Amino acid sequence: MTDILLIRHGETDWNVDKRLQGHIDIPLNEAGQRQVRALGEALAGEGIDAIFASDLQRAHATAQAVAEVAGLAVQTDAGLRERCYGAFEGLRHVDIEARYPEAYRVWKAREPDARYPAGERIAETMREFYERSVQAVERVLALGKYRKVAIVTHGGVLECLHHWASDSHFTQPRSFDIFNASVNRLQWDGQRVRIRSWGEIGHLDRETLDEVDR
Repeated sequence: MTDILLIRHGETDWNVDKRLQGHIDIPLNEAGQRQVRALGEALAGEGIDAIFASDLQRAHATAQAVAEVAGLAVQTDAGLRERCYGAFEGLRHVDIEARYPEAYRVWKAREPDARYPAGERIAETMREFYERSVQAVERVLALGKYRKVAIVTHGGVLECLHHWASDSHFTQPRSFDIFNASVNRLQWDGQRVRIRSWGEIGHLDRETLDEVDR
C-alpha cells in the first residue's frame, strides 16, 4: 500500500496573469513562496518517505520547502513537467484565440490527438501528455519501497492523474478544482489507485489561492 500526496506548485506571476506556462521555467512569486512555506509546515508530521518533483523551478522550489522540513532530498523527474503547449506558451487565452483561432477551437474541444503550432518546442498532444503523466507516477510506484510519497507537479498533470485515479477518460472536461500548493491524496493498493481526498487547502490563506482556469 502506498499513499501518494499529489501537490501542485505554488503561485507564479503567470498564474495570476493567466498565461500558459507549459515548459517555460517561471519562478514562484511572493505569494507562492508564502504558500510553500505554509505547505512545508503543514506536512511536517506526515511521515513522508520520499519526495519527487518536476524539474521546473516552480515545482522544484515547492518540493524543496517540503523536503527541508522532512529532512529529505528532492528527486527530480522531467516526466512530471507540465504539458508542452508549443506556440501557446507565454500567451493568455485571449491571445491564443486571436493568433491561432483554429488551434484554439481544437484545444477547447479537447481533441486527444491534436498538436498545436510549434514554438520553441514541439507541442504534446493531450494523449501523449496523459500517458507521460501517468507513467511518471507508475515509475515511482514500481520502485515498491515507499509507504508515503509526495509528488510535486503541475495543474495539467494533476488533471491527468485525477482522471486516471477516477477511471474517467482524459478528454472529459474538468469538474474539480486544482489549487496552487494544494494537497491531493491518492492510495495505491498494488493493483489500482483511488482518490482519498482532493483539494486540501486548509493550510493556506484564502487570499493566496489561485485556481486553474476551467
